[in-house]
Amino acid sequence: MRCDVKNSALANSPSKVPQRGVAAVEFALVAIPFFLLLFGAMELGRLLYLWNTVQEVTRHAARQAVVTNFKDPTALAAIKQSAVFRVNAGTLPAAPEISDSNVVIRYLNGAGAVASPMPTDPNDNIAACLDSERVAACIRFVEVCLSTGSTCSPKELIPFQPMIGLFSTSGANSTDFSGIRIPLSTVRMPAESLGYTVP
Repeated sequence: MRCDVKNSALANSPSKVPQRGVAAVEFALVAIPFFLLLFGAMELGRLLYLWNTVQEVTRHAARQAVVTNFKDPTALAAIKQSAVFRVNAGTLPAAPEISDSNVVIRYLNGAGAVASPMPTDPNDNIAACLDSERVAACIRFVEVCLSTGSTCSPKELIPFQPMIGLFSTSGANSTDFSGIRIPLSTVRMPAESLGYTVP
C-alpha cells in the first residue's frame, strides 16, 4: 500500500513540467546539419556530373566538326547546340554554367596553330594541303573545348555556379564553391572531310 501512495504522489508532483515545443526545437537542431549535408551532397553530385559530361560534350562536337563544312555558320551552330544536348540554343541540362556559346571549335594546321589564312571552303582546304606554299592554311586538326572566350586557354575556364545559394557565399567561414572551375576538356581530332563534296 505504501508503494502505491509513493507512486501516486510522484505522478501528481508539481515538478513535472509540460514540455510543449521541445520537439520543434530538437527538429531545428537536427534539421540544419541534415539539410546542409543533403544539399552539399547534391551539389557535389552535380559537380561530378558536370566534370564527366563536359568530356562527352567536347567529344561529340569534335566528332561532328571533322565532317561538317567549317564555312557554314548554321551547321556550326547546330553542332554546338547538339553538343549540349539541345535542338535550339540553350544550356546543358542541370548545368546552367555551360551553354552552346561556350563550345569553341578551332581549325588547326599541322603545326597546331589556327589555320591562317583559312581556306575559302572544304575544296580549297584540300588544295591548300596539297600546296607546299600553303601549309599554314591547311586544316589538319579540329580542336574543341569549353571556354568563356574564343581560345582554349586555361585562363578562360568556366566557373562552377552552385544551384543552391547556400554554397555561393564568400567569406572566412563560407562554403564557397564558386571558386571551382570546370575543365576545358579539350579534344583534338584529325580533320576528315570537313564537308567536302565531289565537284
